[in-house]
Amino acid sequence: MQRRSTQPVVSRRLVLAGGVAVTAMGLASCGDQQAPVDDQGRVRIRFATDWRAQAEHGGFYQALASGAYERRGLNVQIVQGGPGVNVPQLLASGAVELGMGSNSFIPMNLVAEGAPVKAVAAFFQKDPQVLIAHPDPELESIADLAGRPFLLADASITAFWVWLKAKYGFTDDQVRKYNFNPAPFLADERAVQQGYLTSEPYTIEKEAGFDPRVFLLADEGYPSYATMVLSPDGFARDNGAALRSFIAASAEGWRDYIRGDPAAADDLIKKANPEMTQDILDQARTKLSENGIVDSGDAALYGLGTMTDERWQAFFDVTSQAGVYPADLRWRTAFTDDFLPGRG
Repeated sequence: MQRRSTQPVVSRRLVLAGGVAVTAMGLASCGDQQAPVDDQGRVRIRFATDWRAQAEHGGFYQALASGAYERRGLNVQIVQGGPGVNVPQLLASGAVELGMGSNSFIPMNLVAEGAPVKAVAAFFQKDPQVLIAHPDPELESIADLAGRPFLLADASITAFWVWLKAKYGFTDDQVRKYNFNPAPFLADERAVQQGYLTSEPYTIEKEAGFDPRVFLLADEGYPSYATMVLSPDGFARDNGAALRSFIAASAEGWRDYIRGDPAAADDLIKKANPEMTQDILDQARTKLSENGIVDSGDAALYGLGTMTDERWQAFFDVTSQAGVYPADLRWRTAFTDDFLPGRG
């Protein structure tokens, strides 16, 4: 008999996929943002992640563990996220110098709010957002989910659901409330549940005893980036060399975490987040690697962290046409590639 769990599964993506509340004035009024240095002359950078330590942050922990940051004259502290932690607000208050952006909605929302913050690198070329369904030989693509109920969190209605409706003609009457509990999905074999490639499918597999059908939105053309580095404009202006070094070291860390030995990074992750287990880390890293989340597409051509105008415009076009953003939004101010390795 299959064991069905009714325990809630909370994903950082579900919490962070929607709007961003940030006091733009806090950032806009900042003057000099020169980062401090430690007693060894290294630039201090506090980097806020979007959730508790996990494999999805592995490249940053790898750069810390391997000394990639230190070798470039940086003293980096990774500040864990979690429930109730708002990275843009931490940036606005000056509590951290740099932060992580979970998806392309976040820097675009910051533009809409007038906050002087940009994405300066995107270490996930593919957003790991997925749709999960029960095993069914008739399901060959996302289009085959037409007419089925979709279990979605509130934040997702104005996020990737916008793209799904535009691309596949899905309608809002298909939406059902998702409260971070897999029980409704497990009880309805026609239900579709949102999730994250490295999280919910594994939980369902372990707890429910079957391999769910998983559709990675990025493989169907969903244009959002993920795991971006966000920088206030003032910090980038006053600490350009340090920002370039941070991005270069992070790229080295992600390369080594995906392609090399992740043990040192995993140890730091488990120390920071005692609830994390090695089996969860292993399966997540495998999925990141097998699906080309970090190093596929433009990253394979131009290097890890790459962002392109074409991708950002594709994201803006579909979201603005759906009414999420005004057509005259200055979307190009959401990002810059000036600090990527080999640029500037």
